[in-house]
Amino acid sequence: MSALLFFSGPAMSVTSPPLVAGGVESEVQRIRALLKQRHFAGAVDAAAALRGAYPENRDVLYLLALGLRHAHRTADALATLQELERHHPGWSLLYQERGHCYVVLKDAPRAIEAYERAVQINPALPATWSLLEGLYKIVGNEQQRQLAAAHAKKLQSTPPEVVAATALFCDGELTAAEKQIRAFLLRHGNHVEAMRLLARIGVAREVLDDAEVLLAAALEMAPDYIELRRDYACVLLDRHKHAEAIEQLDRLLKLDPKNIDYRTLHATATVGLGDHEGGIRGFTGVLADTSPRSRLAADLHLSIGHSLKTLGRRTPAIEAYKLAIAARPKFGDAYWSLANLKTYTFSDAEIAQLEASEADPSTDELDRYHLCFALGKAHEDRADYARSFRYYERGNALKRAASRYRAELVEQNTARQKQVCTREFFRERAGYGAASREPILILGLPRAGSTLLEQILASHSEVEGTQELANVPRVVLDLQGYDPDLDNPRYPGCLEAMTAEEFRALGEKYLADTRIYRGGKPRFIDKMPNNFRHIGLIHLMLPNARIIDARREPMACCFGNLKQLYARGQEFAYSVDDIARYYRTYLELMEHWDTVLPGRVLRVHYEDVVEDLEGSVRRLLEFCELPFERACLEYHRTARSIRTASSEQVRQPIFREGLDQWRHYEPWLGPLREALGDALVRYRLKESR
Repeated sequence: MSALLFFSGPAMSVTSPPLVAGGVESEVQRIRALLKQRHFAGAVDAAAALRGAYPENRDVLYLLALGLRHAHRTADALATLQELERHHPGWSLLYQERGHCYVVLKDAPRAIEAYERAVQINPALPATWSLLEGLYKIVGNEQQRQLAAAHAKKLQSTPPEVVAATALFCDGELTAAEKQIRAFLLRHGNHVEAMRLLARIGVAREVLDDAEVLLAAALEMAPDYIELRRDYACVLLDRHKHAEAIEQLDRLLKLDPKNIDYRTLHATATVGLGDHEGGIRGFTGVLADTSPRSRLAADLHLSIGHSLKTLGRRTPAIEAYKLAIAARPKFGDAYWSLANLKTYTFSDAEIAQLEASEADPSTDELDRYHLCFALGKAHEDRADYARSFRYYERGNALKRAASRYRAELVEQNTARQKQVCTREFFRERAGYGAASREPILILGLPRAGSTLLEQILASHSEVEGTQELANVPRVVLDLQGYDPDLDNPRYPGCLEAMTAEEFRALGEKYLADTRIYRGGKPRFIDKMPNNFRHIGLIHLMLPNARIIDARREPMACCFGNLKQLYARGQEFAYSVDDIARYYRTYLELMEHWDTVLPGRVLRVHYEDVVEDLEGSVRRLLEFCELPFERACLEYHRTARSIRTASSEQVRQPIFREGLDQWRHYEPWLGPLREALGDALVRYRLKESR
C-alpha cells in the first residue's frame, strides 16, 4: 500500500453544501472556520455541543465527524457518520468522509466501498475519483482504475463552477445548483455541460418543456455527446413523445446494441406507443441479461406485469408482479400493482409480509406509501374498514408530504378561464379550428367512470380506444411558454391574441400527433380526465370534436381518489382538503362551460349508466352521431388494451355494488363531507343536453 496515500490521508475539506437552519447557521460557520484554522479539538467541542441542540442536523453531524477524524478519533468519527446515515442516507459527502476514515485506517476495500457509494450518488467529486484511482491501483483493478482516472480527468477539464453546481444538484440542493449554473451561463454564454445540468434541474422540477429545449440546443452543439442524447431521449419519454424518443434511442443502440439501459428505455417507449407485445419482448430480452435478484430485474418484472395487465392477461400479470417481489422483497410498487388489479386478494402470509415491510424503519418512503395503499386495499377486501382507512390515511399523508401540489394554482386557472373564455369570446371566434369530427374526448375527474364510458364506445365498430393522451396538456405547456411564471401564467390569456390560423394549426397538429396511437377506424377516444380544464382551448382547436363529461357522486368520486395511488400526476388526490377543493373547482368550471358553450358537452353520470345501461349507451351514441350497436351493451367482451386502474373492472359486466362502497368508510369521512359543502347537491343541478 502507498504510504503517501494512507498516512498523509486525503486533503481536508469543509466546503459542504449549506443545509442549515437559521438558528444554527452562524455556529456551523464558526466550526468550519475552526477546522480551516486546524483547531480540531475546539471544532469537535463546538460541534458536539451544537449536536445536543440539533441532533439530526446534517452539517453539524458531518463537521463533527470531520473534526473527529482530524483529531485522530477515527472510531468516533465512523460512529458519528453512522448516525448521519440514519438521518440523511442519500448524501454523498457522508460516504466520502467515511472513505477518508477508512483510508486513515488503511482499509482499502472498505474505503473503496464508501467512495464508490459517494460517486454513485454524486459523480461530481473530483477528489474522490482521484482517491479511487489510487485505491484501484493498490488492489490491482486496472479496469476500474482507468474508469476512475477518466472521470477525474473529465471533471478537471470542466469549469469548477459547473462541477460545484453539479455536486449541489446530485445532493438534492436544487435551488443552490440552479442559481449557480444560471449565473455561470449568464457570464459565459452557451456551454454544453452547463446547459445539460440546467436541463437536469428542470427535469427534477418537472419543467420538462424547458429541459427539452435546452437539451435539443445542446445536442446541436455536441451531436456526439452520448450521455446528452440519452438525457434528451428520457425527457422525450417523460413528455410522452414516444416516437421521437425511439428515434433517439435507435441512434444510441446503433452505437451500443447490447446496452441494457438503452434497451430498457426503448421497450418503455414502445409501450408508450401502445405496442405492449413489443414492450414485453423488449423487457424480457433485457431481463435475460440481468442479474435475477437485482433492482433492475424487479423493475423489469413490474413493467412486464403492467403490460400484461393492460392486455387483459391477468394470471401472467400476477406472476410477473410476484417475481418482482421475489427479486426485491419490500418492493411497494409491486405489492400496490397487485392490489390495483382490484380483483386480487392477498393471503394471510402476504399481509403479514406487507405489514412487516411497512413497519420496518429501513423501508424508504416511496416503498412505504405504496405498501400503505396496498394494505388499505388488503384490509378493505377483508371488511376491516377501520384498519383499511388507517393505512389509506397514512399512505395519503406520506404521498402528500412528498408533493409540491398547490391547490390555489388550479383555482387561479379556473378564475382566468372564466375571465377570458366568455360567450362573446367564443362568438367572435366561430368557425375557428380544424374541422375534423374524429376525436371523442372523455374528461372529468379520475374514478368517475370514464374508463367504463371509453370501453362502451370502444366496443363500437367505428371507434378506436387509445389511452389518456397527453397531447392537449402538451399544447397548454407550449402556450405557457419558456420559463413560465406559475403565479402569473400566459395561458389562458394568450388565447385572446391567437388567430384563426393558429388554432387551426393546433387542431391539425393534435390530429397528426395522435395518429400514431390509432388503427384504421374513423373515430378515436382521448380519455385524459384533466382536459376538462381546457374545454375552451379544445373547442377552438377542434370545434367538431365530441366532448363527454364523466361525472360521479362527489363522496364516491372523492373517496375513490383518496384510496387510489396514481403512477404520476393527479397530485390533488392525496388529502381531503385538496380533493374536495379540486372537485368544487371542477364543478365551477364545468358550469362555466355549460353557460358559454351550451350543448357543447354531454354529461354522463356514472350512477345513471349503472341504473340504465341501454338508455345511457343510446344517449352516448346519439351524441357522437354513431349508429346503435349491441356490442356497446356487451362492452366487457371487447378485447383491447386498457391502461387505467379500472382495467379489470370494465372487463366484467356492470354491477351496482360499486356505487356505495364509500359508505363502509362513512364514520371517518365527516371532514370530506364538510369540505365538499354544497357540491353534494350542486353536482346534479345543471345538466347539458
